[in-house]
Amino acid sequence: MAHITLGGSRIETIGNLPAVGSAAPDFLLTKEDLSDATLASFAGKKKILNIVPSLDTGVCAASARRFDAEIASMGDAVLLTVSNDLPFAMARFCKAENLSNIISLSQLRNRSFGKDWGAEITTGPLAGLLSRAVVVLDANNTVVYTEQVPEIKQEPDYKAALEAVRKA
Repeated sequence: MAHITLGGSRIETIGNLPAVGSAAPDFLLTKEDLSDATLASFAGKKKILNIVPSLDTGVCAASARRFDAEIASMGDAVLLTVSNDLPFAMARFCKAENLSNIISLSQLRNRSFGKDWGAEITTGPLAGLLSRAVVVLDANNTVVYTEQVPEIKQEPDYKAALEAVRKA
């Protein structure tokens, strides 16, 4: 399990993010149009998984905006934002923020992503939500970069994540 903090108070996740060099676990998540998405849905593309507790928070919104702007220049990569938010809420957020490069994915019908990827928060007031994390995959779904953000209220290291995508 990963030890992270929320406003300085210790909380934990169910496990650790997939190891760099390992094959990414598959997932079954729900897209904005309520269709299913798996890793195979994004075959042949590099992937940034921007894992967030909820797009309805300032830091999650900031990371979505920043990655949306940066991914626009990376034609061989996709930005997958994963949370427990309802697909409708995620779509509304992206429309209101004029974000056109995010593919929003929800744990609406299948809650295994958080467990399989080690990102589910298990203790504290956010238990059941996903932690703030970034995972970068190459086009073959090999993990090339991970960041479990140590403090929920902190933004991820955009520079390192984006550099990992460029090198993948």
